[in-house]
Amino acid sequence: MLDLIKTSIGRLRIMGFLEGVSLIILVFVGMPLKYMNDDPSLVKTMGPIHGALFLIYIFVVFSTAPDYKWKFTKTTWKLLFASIVPFGNFYVDAKILKPEAENQTA
Repeated sequence: MLDLIKTSIGRLRIMGFLEGVSLIILVFVGMPLKYMNDDPSLVKTMGPIHGALFLIYIFVVFSTAPDYKWKFTKTTWKLLFASIVPFGNFYVDAKILKPEAENQTA
């Protein structure tokens, strides 16, 4: 875990995981509780947490992109789009970020 924190792509992977989990909790737990059980408490709690994680994730994407010379049209937009799709961050982590991190250490 500490090795991930040392690199910008590692920090991006951690933020992607946290943002992805918060979106899943919000969409698949909080929203059904709000509309089926008339209990908005989880949405009121997770909404701002997810919003903050989302903004931090966007910041980390834009701060990591120059380090790896990612073109916006090839890589960066995929990372940004994945953050608004449930499970999207996990997909781009497996297909883009993990291989990129492995190439860096190889």
